[in-house]
Amino acid sequence: MPTDLPDPASRCTNELAINTIRTLAMDAVEKASSGHPGTPMAMAPLGYTLWSRFLRCDPDRPDWPNRDRFVLSDGHASMLLYALIHLAGISELDRQGRPTGEPAVSLDDLKQFRRLFSRTPGHPEYGVTTGVEVTTGPLGQGCANSVGMAIAERWLAAHFNRDGAVLFDHDVYVLCSDGDMMEGVSSEAASLAGHLKLANLCWFYDNNHITIEGATALAFSETVADRFRGYGWNVLHVEDANDTATIARAIAAFQETTDAPTLVVVDSVIGWGSPIAGTAKAHSDPMGDEVIRATKRSYGWPQDAQFLVPEGVAEHFRAALSQRSKPLREAWQETRARYGSEFPDLARELDALLEHKLPDGWDKDMPIFPADPKGMASRDAGGQVLNAIARNVPMLLGGAADLAPSTKTRLTFDGAGAFEQGSYAGRNMHFGVREHAMGAVANGMALSGLRPFAATFLVFSDYMRPPIRLAAIMALPTIFVFSHDSIGVGEDGPTHQPIEQLAGLRAIPGLDLIRPADANETAEAWRAAMAEADRPCCIILSRQALPTIDRSHYAAASGLARGAYVLADAAEGAPELILLATGSEVSLALAAHERLTQEGVRSRVVSMPSWSIFERQPVGYREAVLPPLVPARVAVEQAGPLGWDRYVGPEGAMVTMKGFGASAPLADLQREFGFTVDNVVRVARGVMEKMS
Repeated sequence: MPTDLPDPASRCTNELAINTIRTLAMDAVEKASSGHPGTPMAMAPLGYTLWSRFLRCDPDRPDWPNRDRFVLSDGHASMLLYALIHLAGISELDRQGRPTGEPAVSLDDLKQFRRLFSRTPGHPEYGVTTGVEVTTGPLGQGCANSVGMAIAERWLAAHFNRDGAVLFDHDVYVLCSDGDMMEGVSSEAASLAGHLKLANLCWFYDNNHITIEGATALAFSETVADRFRGYGWNVLHVEDANDTATIARAIAAFQETTDAPTLVVVDSVIGWGSPIAGTAKAHSDPMGDEVIRATKRSYGWPQDAQFLVPEGVAEHFRAALSQRSKPLREAWQETRARYGSEFPDLARELDALLEHKLPDGWDKDMPIFPADPKGMASRDAGGQVLNAIARNVPMLLGGAADLAPSTKTRLTFDGAGAFEQGSYAGRNMHFGVREHAMGAVANGMALSGLRPFAATFLVFSDYMRPPIRLAAIMALPTIFVFSHDSIGVGEDGPTHQPIEQLAGLRAIPGLDLIRPADANETAEAWRAAMAEADRPCCIILSRQALPTIDRSHYAAASGLARGAYVLADAAEGAPELILLATGSEVSLALAAHERLTQEGVRSRVVSMPSWSIFERQPVGYREAVLPPLVPARVAVEQAGPLGWDRYVGPEGAMVTMKGFGASAPLADLQREFGFTVDNVVRVARGVMEKMS
């Protein structure tokens, strides 16, 4: 977007606004006795220049879909963002996107920095504070999220823009730190962004040579600029973070770049203007009253004033942002109004995307799998279901960490295409062997309204746990597909056989994990995941074939929607034994049930594909599935035992894994570790004998 490079206001007004940001940060951190004042002080000129002169964001409608995004990847510097939101006069929106009539961040909110349930938590939280685009704090995540946001803009532009009707052309700006540059996830994401030539992405690297332990030279000596040139980025340099004119020229140069993302290296002194500038203390601690007074004196600021916003500063700041952005937003709304009559089908898709709704008939082509004792791997069934849904849900796109042929997550229907440099309309993402970045990039796509999926082997979920956790914190509907779910991986051995991963993922609040038992449960797993607009989901799939259960003889797979259900029951009377299982072990439990039934045992099989969904059911339903008066229970799962005790109780037993598996054919592994009908029956009878 073209812009006047000369400052629109006087030097005095600019310095006054910059020093207002600095002193608000100092005062808030001091009042909280907690926080990080140094980066907000050093980066105030950058924040002021970007927001007042370039950023496209209408303060009255901060959810405008074509707004520029600003990501504070170094979330410990949250007071910089809160001060910018306050001075810009961003209006608060409720969770339904309706204006509340209140400021997003008031002066009182700044005074409540880091206090319980305030709108100014220690690190920025998406959904808590209007104007915060993404939850940041774990270093590197914001950088990787921003790549997903830039990918989303490119896809949205390719899918919706038409001659004379441009709906998406926004940019993504990121402020990142030395710590972000050290984290591997940032490197993965930067490599992907450079490969894709995401020219709508600009990172500002605060090159201040300090982290909490001290000088970065303790552990970090690479030339970041050269590394990013190797990634294919356009690299610019601002030698003085206080030089707003050079900062403005760098941003203008980014906006003129069309074939690469841009890294602006900004040399700064952390805690600028403070007697402790450049020290680790300026980074990580309150400064103390004497230092604050001395710093304010150096700014020409009233030494005793606290949370001072001089007259005219906020009005100047808000006017600069609003006068540039409001006409752009109003023109966008006019374009969207015309769009509905000119491109009605696309307009309906756009409405669904912006309203976070699925299109009508999105699941009309879901396959129904006939009973088959040989069956198919749930990863194969998952691929069929995914393609059936994606044909009817244009905003569903994603890919795997170089494993799509194995995870069966490639979209194969006509027109699916690949998302590649210079060709951004495709829906198959190629993330490369970058599991950590893949998860964070997918979250960035979800933050932009898309429905992303990201796939790899279950054992490698360990590489992407931080973005899975953050998806749950932000209540994003990101779908994580994990195949190769057990010792069924066979000869690949313990390095590839997941054991503790199911328990680890189940431990994340706000995350659904679904491990379907067969092809039809797999279809229901996808149905459940897609139906959630504010909850991430992990779908856990097998490599090996699973029998497709005969639903004319056993309960319908639709029971999955309640997390757990009675799949097979005693023919007469109440059950005296309950077999609980997930995934590939459900068919084993069914076989044990049939033998026990023949031997006169009244047994019940409960398929438990999702503990979290089951726990959200009314207590009456849960007790109907697992009657408290039936303590004889056996859980069967090819994973660690952690967590199963809550369902089997003190009298029950578990057929689970106690080690890391072994390299051998699957049949040998099942015999060795007890996943046979004979062993399950033996364990079940042992439980019943203890109670007799």
